[in-house]
Amino acid sequence: MILTYRTVKSVVIPARHKWRNQAGIFRRNAVTSWSEGIINLPHERNPTETEIRTLTPLELLGPLNDVERKYAPSTLFSAGPMETPLPNPRVAIIGSRKASAKGLSTAAHITSVLSKREVVIVSGLAEGIDTMAHETAIKEGGRTIAVLGTPLNRTYPQKNSQLQNEIMTNHLAISQFPVRYPIQPRNFVMRNRTMALISNASIIVEAGETSGSLHQGWEALRLGRPLFIWKSIIGNSSLNWPKKMLRFGAMELTDPKDVLDVLPSSKRISQIVMRI
Repeated sequence: MILTYRTVKSVVIPARHKWRNQAGIFRRNAVTSWSEGIINLPHERNPTETEIRTLTPLELLGPLNDVERKYAPSTLFSAGPMETPLPNPRVAIIGSRKASAKGLSTAAHITSVLSKREVVIVSGLAEGIDTMAHETAIKEGGRTIAVLGTPLNRTYPQKNSQLQNEIMTNHLAISQFPVRYPIQPRNFVMRNRTMALISNASIIVEAGETSGSLHQGWEALRLGRPLFIWKSIIGNSSLNWPKKMLRFGAMELTDPKDVLDVLPSSKRISQIVMRI
């Protein structure tokens, strides 16, 4: 089913799309961030003729296992020319909104290495590490997917409006929230869960103890997906979360190329079968 911004205004949110508190312990931190002004109400984008496709997780990703189906949203909305089911491999590069210069440089380096090896870069269009990941992937001639915590006709932060336009025109933007869905802090927690589902692996570049990136880290581990933590975070004695995630299977990352060892082939299963 294909919609446009003009026709999608008639969308009614079914009861099954209403928020159910699946975020657990993360909800309190998200609400705190909202009250502190870290998350601001995104502005509404001008209507365009950009097509919005309505997809199921199966149509977007292909077959899912029982755990993936349990935590997947029932409906997703996408805009952009990238083919579906999504091409492999896909890696999420995530981290702090208020990233340091070193963190931004590291994000650019990791993204560059992976993009040059045809890895699709996934991130959340947030300020800081996310923005650097998207922009570097585009600069390197790679492909990128933005997983939004807003409907596709909204932008957060506002200064990423042009970047979102570029991604929706030449790459892919995905949201689980239909147009006119209310903007709430829990949306961004739900977005992190969906981004972990979409990504074959996730890399946390830089994050504090209350960073939203930690939501995705735990979701990746819950799904059994590879989770990498950049080496400089591992060595930061002021942080407790890296040690906890390492105990549950996260891995230290010292060289971006090491991620390639755990990623699926870029060839579709049908192509592999034909070769055999």
